Amino acid sequence: MRRIDFVTLKLFVAIADERSLTKAAEREHLALAAVSKRVSDLENQLGIALLYRQPKGVELTPAGHALLHHARNMMDNLAQMNADLSEFSEGVKGHVRIHANTSAVIEFLPEDLSAFTRLHPQVKIDLEERVSSEAIRAVREGLTDIGIFAGHVPADELQVFNYRHDRLVLVTPRAHPLAERSRISLHEAVSYDFIGLQQDASLHGLLQQAARHLGTPLRLRIQVRSFEAICRMIHTGMGIGILPELAVRTYLPALDVQVIALDDPWARRELKIAVRSLEALSMTARQMLEHLMSSEQREASMVEPS
Repeated sequence: MRRIDFVTLKLFVAIADERSLTKAAEREHLALAAVSKRVSDLENQLGIALLYRQPKGVELTPAGHALLHHARNMMDNLAQMNADLSEFSEGVKGHVRIHANTSAVIEFLPEDLSAFTRLHPQVKIDLEERVSSEAIRAVREGLTDIGIFAGHVPADELQVFNYRHDRLVLVTPRAHPLAERSRISLHEAVSYDFIGLQQDASLHGLLQQAARHLGTPLRLRIQVRSFEAICRMIHTGMGIGILPELAVRTYLPALDVQVIALDDPWARRELKIAVRSLEALSMTARQMLEHLMSSEQREASMVEPS
């Protein structure tokens, strides 16, 4: 078998990303001559051309694309192996990375991750809050083990599992004309000014889609980046908003707002979990996945029947 070292594979991935030997050399902190020689040696060793040399950079040959696919997988596996093994010397027995949307971070993950750490006290958990689309992209690119996202966002080519359900509610100032309502549908509120999330948030996309079905666009007065900011804007009378009920309850004690149930079917949302490959997960990541998937069942079992 021909021997290909990981340094050369890492360099080849950098060349494919940058489409330039010079930029790849800068990225990997190598001399350009050394990069050129490594690529030439690799092509000679394999007996095939991997790059088309062009005046303004390089492009991959069909063989280069095939090598890139395997090189990325090998580098991902090597990174995962290092992550799983490097912390054992510090007493850590496992490491799992999670990217999750704001709803999951505020509503469910504090309790779920706390319960997991009680069962596995020596596991390190890296949690990053991201919008749903970013969480999905991080899973695809191998930047995280587990992604948690709003269920209406497409997650093609990933393995997807059920996580939790939440319910959206309308939030208004207490002096608002709608504040006396106990239940409402979106079509009854679209004539008022809304406070919403930024464009790339999954909740923003869901509300825009619902408004399009009604044939009436939302009157978005202000767009902000957090649930808390929406609640504070509503508190000052700037408009109304739609948010997950459990997230709103976090801010209610300090704010003068009213929460109204939404009758629209889309107001009951699903949160999903995505992974690249169940078989490729480390043992720790798989334990976390199983724990998160069973969390809703545990919660349901604790509710006494009426």
